[in-house]
Amino acid sequence: MPPRIDAALTARIAALRAQRDGPRDGALLRCMLGQTLSVAGEHAAAIDEFERALVFDARYSAAWKFLGRALLDAGRQDAAANAWRQGIAAAEMRGDVQAAKEMRVFLRRIERSAG
Repeated sequence: MPPRIDAALTARIAALRAQRDGPRDGALLRCMLGQTLSVAGEHAAAIDEFERALVFDARYSAAWKFLGRALLDAGRQDAAANAWRQGIAAAEMRGDVQAAKEMRVFLRRIERSAG
C-alpha cells in the first residue's frame, strides 16, 4: 500500500516543483524534491529528479545514494546496484568516505539477496 500523502507533503512537493528551472534550481533542489517524492511513494518521479540532480553535479554522492534507494523501491535491483557503484566512485573522488561506506553496505545487501 502506498504511503498516505497528506496536505503538507503535497504542498512541499508543489513548492519544490515551483522552484525548478529558476535561479535556485540545482542538484540540491532536485535531490530534496526527489527525497520528498520518495516519501510520497512516487518512485518514478523521484528517480527522474535524482537523475536530474546528477546532471547538475555527477559527483553529488547523496543523489547517487538516494537514486539507488528509489530504484530499489521501484523494484529495479540491477539499476539500484549500478547507481550505488557509480555513487561509490563519485563519493571516493569527492572524499565523501561515509557516503561511499553506506553505498557499499547497500550494494552488498543486494548482491547477497541475488544469490
